[in-house]
Amino acid sequence: MSNSLPHDTILPYGDKNRSKKDQVADMFNQIAFRYDFLNRFLSGGIDIYWRKKAISELRTLKPKKVLDVATGTADVALMTMKYLTPEKIIGIDISTGMLELGRKKIAKALLNDRIELLEGDSETINFPDNTFDAVTVAFGVRNFEHLHKGISEMLRVLKPGGKLVVLEFSRPKSKGFKGLYKIYMNLVAPGIGKMVSKNRVAYQYLNDSVQAFPEGNDFLKILQETGFTNTYLKTLSLGICTIYCGTRSSEI
Repeated sequence: MSNSLPHDTILPYGDKNRSKKDQVADMFNQIAFRYDFLNRFLSGGIDIYWRKKAISELRTLKPKKVLDVATGTADVALMTMKYLTPEKIIGIDISTGMLELGRKKIAKALLNDRIELLEGDSETINFPDNTFDAVTVAFGVRNFEHLHKGISEMLRVLKPGGKLVVLEFSRPKSKGFKGLYKIYMNLVAPGIGKMVSKNRVAYQYLNDSVQAFPEGNDFLKILQETGFTNTYLKTLSLGICTIYCGTRSSEI
């Protein structure tokens, strides 16, 4: 299994002297103050529906302890608590700016005792093996510096029978819609991103990283190679977004 993918080399600032991790953290720190607004605005609010659909993949599992990787401003953590009411959710992220905003949202929702946000790296998750019933990651795997390593870590901290749910952008396949999507991702999103957050780089990186991401069955294959079983995917909104799921085998 190759441990390096073209995806791993997509850098927000194109600076080969700095790690992808460092550049991603820097980028999100810079746009944190407008991140939630831009998510709603650029997606027309449909990103809320996408997150809800992803979380619903855990409904039958009824997880008690959940890890939200690349938690950002805690949208998924808060929504998971609302719909699944686990006992505890831990969110980790490398961007201190995003975590700061997430903690304010959690405090406002009076959930400090149920949701905890920590600075943490997806490739070296600071928890023992077999800790969580479920792991979620929304729009975060594209930002992993080493995709295989991040997925292996998420498998490691899952309990046997635990489930991973990944929500990620993908590229629509229908010919008519594909052209509109390309214009939007190449021109509209970076332009609006620059105007609102004063940071065009972040939204150009969004497009570049989506283009390079091993989506669809290619991503399922990576999950399988890493050790996940019962893998499947569901496409949303004409293929703009995809939910990927995998389970840690009950046999250790």
